[in-house]
Amino acid sequence: MESFRRPESVLIVIYTAGGEFLLLERRRPPGFWQSVTGSLEWGERADDAARREVIEETGITEGFLRNLQWTQVYEILPAFGKKYAPGVTRNLEHAFALKLLRRVPVTLSEREHVQYRWVSAREALAMASSNTNRTIIEQLRH
Repeated sequence: MESFRRPESVLIVIYTAGGEFLLLERRRPPGFWQSVTGSLEWGERADDAARREVIEETGITEGFLRNLQWTQVYEILPAFGKKYAPGVTRNLEHAFALKLLRRVPVTLSEREHVQYRWVSAREALAMASSNTNRTIIEQLRH
């Protein structure tokens, strides 16, 4: 019998020393803007998953990645439910921040995202589609 575990994911808010935030528009659902996110692979540590997801989704390999020691359990949106086993409705999310000195080139994962934007904290708070994303941006903007 296979053991069950609650799905876990990472949220990585990427920002510059000058106060700009990187947001990505997901391919599905259209119009869903967020920071880098991704699921932990079996046996993977959250810190390792965060670095892997940043590279996979943006191509960014520099900057200071910090585990914010903040987690939250949230309800999985129906648009994302197909990624999980039947009956799985909640996810444990680990939050990280990646601070860059300045904007760096971004190479999007075209399978997951359609565009990206560097925006001010105020704009990021207005654009971000998820509550957890807005919570972390709010903390980092000060």
